[in-house]
Amino acid sequence: MKFLTPCALLGLSLTTAWSQAKEAPPAETPVSNVAPQAAPAPPESAKPVDPASELESLTAANKLDAERLSKDTAQLRAEISRLKLERELITEQLALESAKRQSAIGDAIAKIEAEKEQLTQEAELSKLRAEKLANDLKSIQTESSLEITRLQNEITQIETEEKRSQFADSPPQYLANPLKEDGTLVISDRRIPLNGMITPATADFITNRIDYWNNKDSKLPIFIVIDDSPGGSVMAGYRILKSMEASTAPVHVVVKSFAASMAACITTLAKESYAYPNAIILHHQISAQIAFARLNLTQQREFYEDSQRWWNRLATPVAEKMGVSTEEFIKRMYTRSTSGDWSEFGDKAKELKWVNHIVTGIQETSYTKDPGTTDKPKPTVTAHSEEQVDPDGKPFAWLPRLNPKDVYFLYNPDGYYRMR
Repeated sequence: MKFLTPCALLGLSLTTAWSQAKEAPPAETPVSNVAPQAAPAPPESAKPVDPASELESLTAANKLDAERLSKDTAQLRAEISRLKLERELITEQLALESAKRQSAIGDAIAKIEAEKEQLTQEAELSKLRAEKLANDLKSIQTESSLEITRLQNEITQIETEEKRSQFADSPPQYLANPLKEDGTLVISDRRIPLNGMITPATADFITNRIDYWNNKDSKLPIFIVIDDSPGGSVMAGYRILKSMEASTAPVHVVVKSFAASMAACITTLAKESYAYPNAIILHHQISAQIAFARLNLTQQREFYEDSQRWWNRLATPVAEKMGVSTEEFIKRMYTRSTSGDWSEFGDKAKELKWVNHIVTGIQETSYTKDPGTTDKPKPTVTAHSEEQVDPDGKPFAWLPRLNPKDVYFLYNPDGYYRMR
């Protein structure tokens, strides 16, 4: 809406009133649209017009017009005042509305700014929390890593100490003459255990190690240590004897507890042998359990001849070392026992030349490592030798298969070892 100023309104009103007064006919002489007619002749009795009266009439009319104009002016002024008040009211209303709108906009902006600030603060707070969580996580990971490292170091230290504790501080002693004057035998780590029944696997184990120790040093002694062996395969034992004979390094056989049959032959035929005074060495003729029902007489004779040839090859050198004939050796066996099993303690075996030296003590310098962690030799008994129980409730173990020309030279009085 376009508004006029009060002065413009007043001027417009005065101009309009003046135009109306100027164009309007005099009040006393209204203008008629009828064509003028000839004025009737005044009556004879009419009085002539008075100019003063006519002027007074005009003055009164002008006064009325002036009063009317003044009244109209007053009304116009009142209208202008009213319009001015309305304008001011409208202006104030518009200003109020504008103020309210500006206030609302300001409030909205302030709210938005507050929300923005809050979001910014929350974002900063979230960022700080995220950084704190990251730092905490990093700290935890660092602490965990340090703890893990510490524990690993402790474990490593414990394992190192445990491994270190498995080793002795004293190194093995290597003596060209291992028997001391006080009767103590010093054994180095160049030792080979021979325990249990002698089988081809036992021969492999011992002969390979004899070769190894020779390649290591061909002058220092090699020790075959027998704790307990009932003997076993003649062919396997013979391989061990030949390996001992071929060795450049001297091979010493040590009996701590029991050596019978083939193990006794290995002991007696060694260039150097030792035994405790109460160790037992047992010699007897070659014997074997044969299922004769499965052999005809020719086969039995062939088996006997093979066994006899092996006996001559083994018993002859033993008898020669004793200084007797083979027949005398056999005779003395059965003089000692009806079964032909001739066993003697170590000190008596020395007199018979079954062993060269009796020792009062054995010093095992080879055990610089905990024996529980050392590598064990291959088992001397195969899977076929696992213990079983026969229908009579007696435990036994099957003997492994031999070479067709091989025989067992085995001390087996209770029949624990059996042939299939």
